[in-house]
Amino acid sequence: MKGFLALILCCAFLASSEAKVFTKCELAKVLKTAGLDGYYGYSLANWMCMAYYESRYTTNAKYDNGWSRDYGVFQINSYWWCNDGITSGTKNACSISCSSLMNDDISDDIVCAKRVVRDPNGMGAWVAWNNYCKNADVSSFVSGCAL
Repeated sequence: MKGFLALILCCAFLASSEAKVFTKCELAKVLKTAGLDGYYGYSLANWMCMAYYESRYTTNAKYDNGWSRDYGVFQINSYWWCNDGITSGTKNACSISCSSLMNDDISDDIVCAKRVVRDPNGMGAWVAWNNYCKNADVSSFVSGCAL
């Protein structure tokens, strides 16, 4: 009986630690509904391209660059935008805990991403957008989606 309970607890832990990986069209619908299509002059396809290259549409993506970390589907940085309790001198411009960017509810991720893009760098705040999406044909990131 103890072994069975341990197995159930282990499975529950694994299920809760798994990330949601959005499909292209699923994420496109969420972002469009949240008002990102055309937000601050950036098309939905640009947002999708950035999210693809930052996290592959994965809600609990995390990247540690040594002095700060990037969190969630948009890879929000812990030095500038959120507080992870680790990064020294965080600005926390989104007034949010980085851990809240790591779940399947991306509404707070979207609010913070909107704050990031209002900064003078716009989408240039994301290295992946600069490297893969800026001035590129990004239409494939929304093609085939019924929006």
